[in-house]
Amino acid sequence: AKLISILSLLLGTTITISSNHWAMAWTGLEINTLAILPLISKPHHPRAIEAATKYFLVQAAASTLLLFSCTTNALFTGQWDITQLTHPISCLLLTTAISTKLGLVPFHFWFPEVLQGSSLMTGLLLATAMKFPPITLFLLTSSSLNYTLLTIMAIASAALGGWAGLNQTQIRKILAFSSISHLGWMTIIIIYNHKLTLITFYLYCMMTAAIFLTLKTTKSLKLSSMMAAWTKIPSLNAILMLTLLSLAGLPPLTGFLPKWLIIQELTKQGMTSTATIIALLSLLGLFFYLRLAYCATITLPPNSANYMKQWQTNKSVNTLTTTLITLTITLLPLSPMI
Repeated sequence: AKLISILSLLLGTTITISSNHWAMAWTGLEINTLAILPLISKPHHPRAIEAATKYFLVQAAASTLLLFSCTTNALFTGQWDITQLTHPISCLLLTTAISTKLGLVPFHFWFPEVLQGSSLMTGLLLATAMKFPPITLFLLTSSSLNYTLLTIMAIASAALGGWAGLNQTQIRKILAFSSISHLGWMTIIIIYNHKLTLITFYLYCMMTAAIFLTLKTTKSLKLSSMMAAWTKIPSLNAILMLTLLSLAGLPPLTGFLPKWLIIQELTKQGMTSTATIIALLSLLGLFFYLRLAYCATITLPPNSANYMKQWQTNKSVNTLTTTLITLTITLLPLSPMI
């Protein structure tokens, strides 16, 4: 069943990113949604079932809105081609539909809850692979998107992604708000430079995968369990600090590269004030990344903790985790080649 779900995910993504017709793109998105549902609900826990239900309802509503927008466009213009979306109402509806699928503010409420109810590996899929088809549709229709609405949502996402993550103790929720913040950075530049959006997305996927795989190795789901994880693999916990700071976008780590290039591109386009605002808003996110890094390396848990003691049992770290962490920390010097 897991193999069928994963193959369906690959099929749905491939159909969406390679289609020219709106009906095919919608079909790919629906296959993706139906394929991820068994993976979310697999633990048979009430939270997992709740997460799967929320995910299904939101994605079905967004897909319906997307189909409605392209049908409206076909009614007025006679075009079903993805790149020929010209009717203003259709453009507005499409921007809303894809933003809902991605989890941009103000359509973000479902994402932290769904990620919190999923396992770490399913959460990794939701935060990375499931974002790829909607972002591809954004890239294909970028000339006809409602840019004012998109810019407002991007800045709001960068602000809320940092602000809402401040008072969280669940690591998956923190990473969900981190994803919302990074999506804001991707969508602010999507009209001007497609390659920059894709570089930002690929680097975000790489850094997020490194963190999720590290958390899976140390079995950390909360800040308190992260504090005690140093007893298992001390070196991995120390490197986790650098990985988190890279995701925050601190130089000279890899995560600084997309933010640097996006600010540079926005300045070239004469949007200096927008670049300044979004750069300042990223400082909010930096605070909770620093808190995570602090918990991972410096603090010790209280002795009267109400969680199970964790002992140094598993010392093996797979090659993929090691490779991703290395790239997450050291890729900035190679940026001219990228």
